[in-house]
This record gives sequence, C-alpha cells and structure tokens, in this order.
Amino acid sequence: MLLNKRIPFSYILKKVRIELLSVFLISITVVVITERYREYLPEIPFNIPAFIGTAISILLSFKLSQSYDRWWEARKVWGSIVNDSRSLVIQLQAFTVKGNENAVRKIAYRQIAWCYSLGQALRGLDPTANTESLLTPDDLVQIRKHNNKPLALLQLNALDVKELGEKGQLTGFGQLQLDQTMVRLCDSQGKCERIKSTVFPKTYRLFLHFIIYLFVVALSISLDEVQGILEIALLLVLAMAFFLLEKSATHMQDPFENRPTDTPVTAIARNIDINIRQMLNDSNVPEPVKTDTFFQL
Repeated sequence: MLLNKRIPFSYILKKVRIELLSVFLISITVVVITERYREYLPEIPFNIPAFIGTAISILLSFKLSQSYDRWWEARKVWGSIVNDSRSLVIQLQAFTVKGNENAVRKIAYRQIAWCYSLGQALRGLDPTANTESLLTPDDLVQIRKHNNKPLALLQLNALDVKELGEKGQLTGFGQLQLDQTMVRLCDSQGKCERIKSTVFPKTYRLFLHFIIYLFVVALSISLDEVQGILEIALLLVLAMAFFLLEKSATHMQDPFENRPTDTPVTAIARNIDINIRQMLNDSNVPEPVKTDTFFQL
C-alpha cells in the first residue's frame, strides 16, 4: 500500500517507460512525415483529438472507479479478518472451561499462522513462510497434504473446537459463536480468492492503449504550427498523464500481486499477530512492520 510519503520520480517513470518510449517513436515518425509530406496529408481539426481525449478521460474514469472498488473491497475483507481473528481468541478465552489455556493458545497461534499463510498464498508465495514457529509438527505435516493450506488451517481449528465441545470444555452457546466466527473467516478467504482469480477484461486495457496512441497521432498532425521539439515534449507529457492513470488503475485492480499498490496483508497479519500474542500474555511479541520506503506490503 502506498504511504503518505514522497513517491520517487523514478518509480513513476518506471511504470510508464515502455509506453513513453512508444509515444516518443510515434511522435518522431509523425513529425517527420508531416514535415515532408504535409501536402498529401488530410487536415485534422483540433476538435478531433479533443474529442478523442474526452473519450479517453471517460474510459479512464470508469476503469479507475472499478479498480478502486476492487482494491477497497480487498481492504475491507482484510479489515473483517482483523476483527474476526480478535473475536476468535476472545470467544475462546470467554467460553472455554478454565484449564484449557494450552488448547486456546494452540488455536490462537494457528489463527495467526492462517493470516500469514493466506497473505502469502494470495501473492503466489510460499504459504508456509513465517508459520513454522506458530504450528506444531503435526499441524505442519497435515497442511502439507493440502493444496489450499490456509483452508487446511481453518479445518484444524474447527476440529479442535469440535473436540473441546465434545469433551464438555466449551459451552454450547460458545461453540455456536465460535462456529459463526470461523464461517466468517472462511467467507473472507473465499472473497479474497475471488478477487484474486477474477481477471479484469484485458481487452479493455488493449483498446484503451490503442485509443491513447490514436490520440497521440491525431494531436501530432493537428499541431502543425508547433515546433517539432515542443510538439514531441507536449505529446509526451499528455500521454504520460493518460498512461499513468491507466497503469495506476491496472495495479489497483489486482491488490494481491506483491506490488507497492497491494493491500498490505503482511503488515495487517503482523498486527493481528501482535494483538493475539498480547491477549495471550505472551512475552515474545514481535514489532509492527516498519518500512523506510514509500509503500508497505
């Protein structure tokens, strides 16, 4: 997630360097052609590129809106994960019979591992990273049998809650509440996986790029009274603005790709880790994720 810090110009330029190179080459080509073969080219009134620019603005506005909705949905889902993870531990402590502290701790640590594992899995990284110290050897053996390791962790927690209920160590009302909390956690995982697997139509981006390049060509021909160097600079600046907005929308529409614009799942999981360990009166509490860069993952 981008933080409220100064974003380096190198990061901005890197996002659109290929598109700007294409615009630069197109601009030079069009300028050379218009200077040599002006009498053979049709007159293009300035209204035409202005109309194309307006159309691009409308298309970009729609894409930015849809992309932000996807990013914000992902952030809301992880906000629910924070709340339900805390609720799970509080309910375990409130509804279990005294003397089950070890069982509560085991489930709580497994919930921390689930948060880390889900974030890693969504980003296509190793789902078991940062979980070895939180899980028992038996748990590690069990989850290695599953393709969906976060789901396997939820299943282990559900089975432990069921066992507590069967042994009379958990009230019936408490078991019902815990079941509802785990269902919400499972729902949150499914929502994240849906966002991850639902691809924004690629043709929309291709058509938008085509229209931006068409705008560059039309504007370059219509600016026949502007000196060549100034014309190229103007085209680069205008195209850069359009491409930056389009690239920002493209990055936001995929909030689990391990990029600076991601939902900060690692930082959120660390905060959950801290909260749960403190509720368990654990002395080994990690520090919040700190960063010296302009973003947080």
